[in-house]
Amino acid sequence: MSRIERGEADRLSLRTLAKVTNVLGARIRLQVLWQGEEMDRLLDRDHAHLVEWVVRRLTADGWEVAPEATFQVNGERGSIDVFAWHPATGHLLVVEVKSVVPDVQATLAGVDRKARVAVAVARQRGWPPGPVSRVLVLPDDRTARRRLSRFAATFDKAFPARTVELRRWFASPDGPIAGVLFVSNATQAGARHRVGVMRASATHEVSRRR
Repeated sequence: MSRIERGEADRLSLRTLAKVTNVLGARIRLQVLWQGEEMDRLLDRDHAHLVEWVVRRLTADGWEVAPEATFQVNGERGSIDVFAWHPATGHLLVVEVKSVVPDVQATLAGVDRKARVAVAVARQRGWPPGPVSRVLVLPDDRTARRRLSRFAATFDKAFPARTVELRRWFASPDGPIAGVLFVSNATQAGARHRVGVMRASATHEVSRRR
């Protein structure tokens, strides 16, 4: 504490600083900058891409969709990344979108809380409520799949369905469902594809000159 008060906090480890702030009821927040752009902006961009994919897919399958649906129900406030209603069946869908691998406990608690208020939120929007389903959307990359495998028992219990089953269900919901949907990043895939084409073209040009 004396070092911190003397302005020497930079000489302490993060673990020590975290212990001090925990005692004070506070927490440390680090900001990472990468190539001149704030990391949270990059995460927001990836999050927006995943939300856009979900909105397009559900809309194409006949759902009414509300992205970033805010709510205030019985003292609980928050927002649902993608909230959707299927007019033909009355099914409600709470979609939680994560651009990075989530904290397991916090994610489960957050999705459950939003699912609890889904019926009330639907009524506020004029949607006659039916069964409530929950979907967790993650980027389709090795990190996310490895994290899922590490906590397989937990995720299998809370979100048993997977991508193929969920896509079929979007088109024809026939009962409540809970699952994890992996979405490929088309933007990055396109970039990789373009790089591959450029490399192939460059190789061909070198061979032709030889």
